[in-house]
Amino acid sequence: MKMENISLIIVALVSFAVVAISGKWMIPFLRRLKFGQTIREIGPTWHKNKQGTPTMGGLMLMLGFVMAMIISVPIMHQLGIGDVLLMNVKIFAGVGMAIAFGIIGFMDDYISVVKKRNLGLTEKQKLFLQFAVAIVYLLSIYFAGGNSETIIPFLGTIDLGYFYYALAAILIVGIVNAVNFTDGIDGLNTTVTFFVVIAFALCASLLSMTAVNMMALAAAGACLGFLIWNFYPAKVFMGDTGSLFLGGLVCALVFALDLPILLLPVGAVYICEILSVVIQTTYFKATKGKRIFKMAPIHHHFEMCGWGEIKICVVFSLVTVFFSAISVAAVYYGV
Repeated sequence: MKMENISLIIVALVSFAVVAISGKWMIPFLRRLKFGQTIREIGPTWHKNKQGTPTMGGLMLMLGFVMAMIISVPIMHQLGIGDVLLMNVKIFAGVGMAIAFGIIGFMDDYISVVKKRNLGLTEKQKLFLQFAVAIVYLLSIYFAGGNSETIIPFLGTIDLGYFYYALAAILIVGIVNAVNFTDGIDGLNTTVTFFVVIAFALCASLLSMTAVNMMALAAAGACLGFLIWNFYPAKVFMGDTGSLFLGGLVCALVFALDLPILLLPVGAVYICEILSVVIQTTYFKATKGKRIFKMAPIHHHFEMCGWGEIKICVVFSLVTVFFSAISVAAVYYGV
């Protein structure tokens, strides 16, 4: 086995092990601090028995991923893949962006826990902070020598000029919030995101981007480690700490690949989740109280239709796998 492949496995295993093992002490710690989830009154009635389940478990995700990335630094240097400035910035500024989004989520979770209600930062506060993080990330890439070009499979490289950065900031914030909306039932966000980052790892492998591959596999390992504690019935929730962190990580990976267009097919579940909220809210206001879905985001609609949480996780994951397979094929044949 090549040293490169061994290194990829090591990074993934470290991330998995740190998250899996940290649950042994992190979950009791969060419980002692009474950092329990407050269940919304308008949510499904059967979610009431989840009241008090420790939240902010996203800290475990962040810990495992960061530890794996720290270990990856000497590995990348040894393999001779850590010497390109732009790629270094894309990787580590991406890590910084994901952590920054996680911190925003932590602030939101902390306020919610202290107030003992399902409200945290205001929408304006969150959007301001999220756009600030996205802009700093994009500026770091720009000053490291990045350009406004993006790759579209089968069409080649397209230069959007400065319009690229405006679109990129909107896309990052939109996807981060879409990933946030995907969190709502046990294991859903973790399983969907696992398959998303695996798709990006395969794309990175096809494009010989070993550093991006390491980052993606570190994310995959963290998701698997967290699933041990988060799969139905969940012993801990990731909270906004975890969901915003994962959203930032997904964006960091796809921009490191120079393939932000892949967010549309690979992130199909994320997009359906946020669109269901937008459609429901808009229709509710326009019709003065009528609804299209039984409840939004859309995973709650299927819950209200009688689907179990495990079934929703499986079906949504299969949808992600389907669109991921198409996307990986498009990269293989069209890039």
